[in-house]
Amino acid sequence: MYHRLAPVAQSNPLLPGYPFSAWLVAGLTPIDAAGPLDFFIDRPQGMQGFILNLTIKGCGRVEHGQQAFDCEPGDLLLFQPKTPHYYGRSSASDCWCHRWIYFRPRAYWGDWLAWQEQAEGIGRLRLTQALRDEFERLFEGIEETHNSGRRYAEELAMNLLERLLLRAIEEDPHSHQQVRDARVVEACQYVMQHLAAEVKIDEVARHVCLSPSRLAHLFREQMGVNLLRWREDQRVIRARLLLQNTLQPIASVGREVGYDDQLYFSRVFRKRAGVSPSDFRRRRLDTPEAQGESWHLADDAIG
Repeated sequence: MYHRLAPVAQSNPLLPGYPFSAWLVAGLTPIDAAGPLDFFIDRPQGMQGFILNLTIKGCGRVEHGQQAFDCEPGDLLLFQPKTPHYYGRSSASDCWCHRWIYFRPRAYWGDWLAWQEQAEGIGRLRLTQALRDEFERLFEGIEETHNSGRRYAEELAMNLLERLLLRAIEEDPHSHQQVRDARVVEACQYVMQHLAAEVKIDEVARHVCLSPSRLAHLFREQMGVNLLRWREDQRVIRARLLLQNTLQPIASVGREVGYDDQLYFSRVFRKRAGVSPSDFRRRRLDTPEAQGESWHLADDAIG
């Protein structure tokens, strides 16, 4: 049994019809044979963001291309954006209980999302018995924090997700990624938390306990650009997402990412994206994918 179309939007992310536009959604899917959730998720176009999937109990079946594999307790999967999904309970198991996180990453997470053991857009990491409890607690903490209703709940949940991704890279026996200096990562987080403000490098340096000159050198060394150029890039990335996923006026989008002058915002956006904000939004809305995605499980529901 599988679900493809979702004719009616609803609020349960475990079922078809969930309108997927958030930066982060997390949950637990308990599947029992012949139960209400016992169907195969079918997303032929994948999703706009990433999905992390951790099997807790039972066994799941994942099919991709001409290949298929089973996932057992301790198997951690990372689905890349636009990777076709077709997965559900394995017929050899009477249940499949898995935790999952759908997210749109912060811009500087790129290195942590390029898992070494990856085939056709699906990364895999098998956790040892000693690590399973730690990772399950991180999944639980992300879900609880995101749903807590606290101020900055989403930012706090994203920080926990960042820790989870770093731990995955750290425990990946095939990974040769060099984890960035913690002070550079903290500087990136601080800038992102104050993206609309004109934060000076001296303030960021004080926050991470470095001199401005040392931070500037370390940041350029590890990020490839200076901090102010990096912040401008993040503002444009955030503006693109807001233009794609909201109906906010362009002037409002500009203010939200730090540009009170709409004309200056348009000039910066055009320099980085190649088109004006209004043309970018128009082209996005004119694509068949954008017109149809709210009706397809590819962007509607989490399995």
